[in-house]
Amino acid sequence: MAATKDATTDDTTRGRSLLTLPKAHLHLHFTGSMRIETVREMADKHGLRLPNALTRDYPPQLSGVDDRGWFRFQRLYDAARACVRDEQDMRRIVREAAQDDAAEGSKWLEIQVDPTSYAGFVGGITPMLEIVIDEAKAASSDLGIGVGVLVAASRIKHPYDARTLARLAVQHAGDVLAFGLSNDERRGNTEDFAPAFRIAHAGGLASVPHSGELLGPQAISETIDSLGPQRLGHGVRAAESDVVLERVLNNDIALEVCPGSNLALGVYSCPEDVPLRQLFDAGATIALGADDPLLFDNRLAAQYETARTVHGFSDEELAELARHSIRASFAPDDSKREMFAEVDAWLTESPQN
Repeated sequence: MAATKDATTDDTTRGRSLLTLPKAHLHLHFTGSMRIETVREMADKHGLRLPNALTRDYPPQLSGVDDRGWFRFQRLYDAARACVRDEQDMRRIVREAAQDDAAEGSKWLEIQVDPTSYAGFVGGITPMLEIVIDEAKAASSDLGIGVGVLVAASRIKHPYDARTLARLAVQHAGDVLAFGLSNDERRGNTEDFAPAFRIAHAGGLASVPHSGELLGPQAISETIDSLGPQRLGHGVRAAESDVVLERVLNNDIALEVCPGSNLALGVYSCPEDVPLRQLFDAGATIALGADDPLLFDNRLAAQYETARTVHGFSDEELAELARHSIRASFAPDDSKREMFAEVDAWLTESPQN
């Protein structure tokens, strides 16, 4: 699998440490955030057998550019999700995601969850979401990183399900920061999910749907028209159309760019092909994200390492990427000011080389 370099050991040979660069992480899925060791331990706990790709053949070889490749990705994702079977498991996932991000310099994390996937084990979608919210608050208090919660519907489920989740998210507005739409963007009709996003918007929630990774710029235009996003999950293929990219810029829509996902799913064949530099130079607001590090085997710092070593970002530009992520986050304004100041301080440190 082509993947970005794992920067968790921070063996950077030039520039300032990317593990101490203050940043916000805005694109991380609940199940996909898990450590592989955690998945294996949960499988043992519940007497479940994992596919070889999550045991002896890890990390998996993935491609999502055709139906067969996406089926393999989804099968592994479902196998990991099936290991999450009680409140303790759910709390562990949130806690470990916060720990891992804090270790990589994140000051703010937004974790995205579809409560329907786990509701049967804890009595419904409401208690499942409340468990995640409660642990996010506890982790924020204990670990020195702000943890926000996003609720996301799935494109492969009926749009009425999305409306139910939107109402649930609105009932927890304040603790839930935004409403999204995830899974295979080639499935379903984007416009059919517009009523759910209208419910979320009326309840004060931001719109953060996935768009523009497996499909091209036309899908981004449809998403802008139908769902009124403040951010796009991925959106990287806006680079393929000057017209669509201009729409993104004019509407001040941030792009949650996830190079590791783009490579693992076969959207681009090599790291150099990810149009990170093109989007940055065009003036797009970019929040680098790890998406599903469980399956892609690279976390947030690795995305910044790719920006540095593959796309030639200087420390000043990496700091600006970090500012982009903070600016695009739903963190409180006072937290944003503190994070901006910490980024400025990072630039005063001496480079490692």
